[in-house]
Amino acid sequence: KNIDTGPCNLYLKLESFNLGGSIKDRPARNMIIQAEKKGLLKKGDTIVEATAGNTGIALAIIAIKRGYKVIIVVPNKMTIEKVFHLKALGAKVITTRSDVMNGHPEYYIEIAKKIAKKVGGFYINQFANKANLDSHVKDLGPEIYNQLNSKVDAFVAGVGTGGTISGVGQYLKEKNKKCKIILADPKGSILKDYINTGKLNNEVGSWIVEGIGEDFCPPLLNKNNIDLAYSINDLEAVKACNSLLRKEGILAGSSSGTLLAAALKFCKAQRKKINVVTLICDTGDKYLRKIYSESWRIKEGLESKRKKNDLRDV
Repeated sequence: KNIDTGPCNLYLKLESFNLGGSIKDRPARNMIIQAEKKGLLKKGDTIVEATAGNTGIALAIIAIKRGYKVIIVVPNKMTIEKVFHLKALGAKVITTRSDVMNGHPEYYIEIAKKIAKKVGGFYINQFANKANLDSHVKDLGPEIYNQLNSKVDAFVAGVGTGGTISGVGQYLKEKNKKCKIILADPKGSILKDYINTGKLNNEVGSWIVEGIGEDFCPPLLNKNNIDLAYSINDLEAVKACNSLLRKEGILAGSSSGTLLAAALKFCKAQRKKINVVTLICDTGDKYLRKIYSESWRIKEGLESKRKKNDLRDV
């Protein structure tokens, strides 16, 4: 209510309120339950996964409850708070390079596959696991739809695995073919151009935002349900996060800033009042030393140092 949303109502689904602090609790639970039903997991087994951190945290919480060991592989650009959280939950954490692309032997997904094979563990593979997608079709999509009394005109999400935007998008499109599904993509990711042009290019950049944006097209991503894509740079994402905190009191993670910035662009481009929904994907307390730190933002070139006009500037 305190941010300019043009003629639209903009709603935020607070997935940060889940036990693991993120939206990933939903697919993690369903992927484990479905693996158990298929006989792929039994008590005492080891779960292995490649993740930006939040899926790993969700898996580790469920593993405690259901009797599994967990090995989590994360790229080294992820916040140290996620690593500490994972270790505190009893997970073994392997940190990998974040400067290599999909297919490289040191890419975090490739390393997770090797570890699973070596230790005889069950590789969750959230990027191609249909149970990930199903959790959003059968759970999150209906929840959003029902909480807004079926009045959902547009949904904005990012792509990490593609499960959320494809799953929720599928459900909302089934309920209302006119519902717009919008991708919020970090600048540097290849997915915005893929959605808007239908072509994949190899010009991959880098971005600070964690958990969304890709250098490949995830198998779960259904581009046919996505109507529009916005590219959001790191500065826009960080500004959106800080604005959300100062104007609405919501402490959100970096990916949420990307989604919010894209949602606001979409809202302001509309000519009539509609209901737009996006997500607070995870809680911002994992990023206090990054996007909410003035010194970090200055170091990353996302903010200019405020001059005192005296010797303190030197």
